[in-house]
Order: sequence, then C-alpha cells, then structure tokens
Amino acid sequence: SVKSATFFTALTDFSEQREFTPFLQNDFIDAIEDEINDKGILESFIMARTFSFLRANDLVYGPAVKSYMMGEAPPAFDLLYWNGDGSSLPGKMAIQYLRGLCQDNKFATGEFELLGHTLKLSDVDVPLCSVACETDHIASWPDCYRGVQNMGSSDKTFILSESGHIAGIVNPPSKKKYGHYTLNDLGLDADDWKEGASFYEGSWWPRWNDWISPRSGDQVLARIPGSGSFKAICDAPGTYVLRRSHV
Repeated sequence: SVKSATFFTALTDFSEQREFTPFLQNDFIDAIEDEINDKGILESFIMARTFSFLRANDLVYGPAVKSYMMGEAPPAFDLLYWNGDGSSLPGKMAIQYLRGLCQDNKFATGEFELLGHTLKLSDVDVPLCSVACETDHIASWPDCYRGVQNMGSSDKTFILSESGHIAGIVNPPSKKKYGHYTLNDLGLDADDWKEGASFYEGSWWPRWNDWISPRSGDQVLARIPGSGSFKAICDAPGTYVLRRSHV
C-alpha cells in the first residue's frame, strides 16, 4: 500500500487554465485527437511545441532572431536540452487526460472515472509533500496549492521553491542558488499563504529529506542492474523508449 506521496510541480486542479487556455479549446484538442487516431500516439514534438509557445519570447522568437536574423547559434543550455528530450504518450491516455482532466477538471470535481472507479482528490489521505515553483509557466504554483488543499490527507506539507518548472526542482544544495518558502497553514488562499510563509535560503531538498526519512524504510545499498534474477537485456536507455505504439 502507499504510505506517503510526494508531488513535484503537480497539477490536479485545472479550474484555472491560465496560459494553457488557447491549447485547451475544442478545435485544438480535436486536431490532436485526429493526429492520435492516425498514429496511435501523441508525438513528443507536439507537446514540446506547445510548451515552447507558453514562453514564446524565450523559446521561439528569441532563438529565431538570433539564428535567422543575426546568424548566431543559440547558446547551449543543459536544462533546455533536457526539456527537448520528450517522450511520446499513448493516444488513449493523452485524450483522456486532455478531455477529462484539463478541459473538464473531473478529478478535482470528483467525476473522473478509471477502471470502474470514481476518483476524487478528497480520497488522497496519505501523508503528502508537494513542491511547486514560484515562476513555473507550466504548473502554476497557486493551482498546485489549490489541488493539495482539496486532498483529504490530515498530514500535508507544501513547499514553494524559487525559480521555474525545471530549475526550481533540479536545485541541488551545493549550488546554493534558489531558496524556498513554507508555511504549515494550508487553509489560507494562495496569496495569503505566500505572504505569511517563511523564506529559507538554499534548496528545498534537505527539507524534503527531513520529511521523507521518518516515513521511509531503512537505507539499502544501490542495486547493480543485471546482477540479480533479471539480467540486462541491452545498454541504457533500452529499446522500449524507441518503440511506437498504436493504442
């Protein structure tokens, strides 16, 4: 059984669509569904393109001006390289997510059905820790916060990291770069929570480690892949990531 849950930049309440609004209109989703019906998957480049247009000045027009008009190569940036390494999604899952969660917000309203069960945020009753990012352009932190508020757990921790969707999470303590906010009172609205929260210098990682450690088992040595009952088939990342499904 699940003993605790950790959420990183996790949207569960889509009542505020914000910058995603143009991409969640029926004509846009209809076109995606046509693409999926033809190929069986939602190709990663479609998602990458959508996320790029959410920050069009930085990820579309800025690089275009530099490369096309100024003849300069875009600067190398490790996080954006990671951002471009997308995975295609199974078609049925993608449509169910876009229609049921993003458009109709059925999980937050207690109407989302999966395998014959109706799922509700209030059913999430295990101890949980949620980390959101202050300038996240994909998973807005007030929306992440509102989803946590609606969960049924009596043991909730919410941490707000400085920076955005990637850098706020990939924020090792050794860099001493971005700080974080936290406050135990999750009954406040998002603005009041932020105003009353205490700010701490440095990464949220040690705080989360302090939270998860007493809820975890004993530490064990890292496994050596291929040394147990299941032998290695091939080198990482494996062939499955290259497969295309038609489901």
